[in-house]
Amino acid sequence: MQEFMPSASEKRDWLIKRNCSLTPRQLGLFYLSMLAVSLAIAVFFVFQSAWVVLPFAGLEMLALGGALLVYARHALDYERVRFSERRLVVERMDAGRLRRFEFNPSWMRVEQEHDPGGMVRLRSGGDSVELGRFLMPHLRAGFAHELGSVLLQKKFGD
Repeated sequence: MQEFMPSASEKRDWLIKRNCSLTPRQLGLFYLSMLAVSLAIAVFFVFQSAWVVLPFAGLEMLALGGALLVYARHALDYERVRFSERRLVVERMDAGRLRRFEFNPSWMRVEQEHDPGGMVRLRSGGDSVELGRFLMPHLRAGFAHELGSVLLQKKFGD
């Protein structure tokens, strides 16, 4: 998980994303290399008359491929909060699907679940959005406080 990073625009833009060590392309290359090694080992054992190794190697690569596919779908997930011309815009990327929420900052409230590691929730009337799923639990309270401070500045003038 990665810390929240306000951008250079006077802390009016936050990008919270996963801390992934491999891009989806690198993950694909890793999978192909694992497939080649596993296939080479299985073929060696087939030539030693151990045919049963080949189906198990296939099942192993199928399971690994499924797990890596799930990882790759979520590797680029993020949450972005930014102020834009009297609007608070929240973008959530989840498995390649972008959801965008727009709120009037004058009507916003920042809430956090009771425990310090609880999720941060933005509320405006009946609408709400939950944030902080990529933050380490001990950083969520700081994020909620900072976002609340910026909202207060927006409500009562800079």
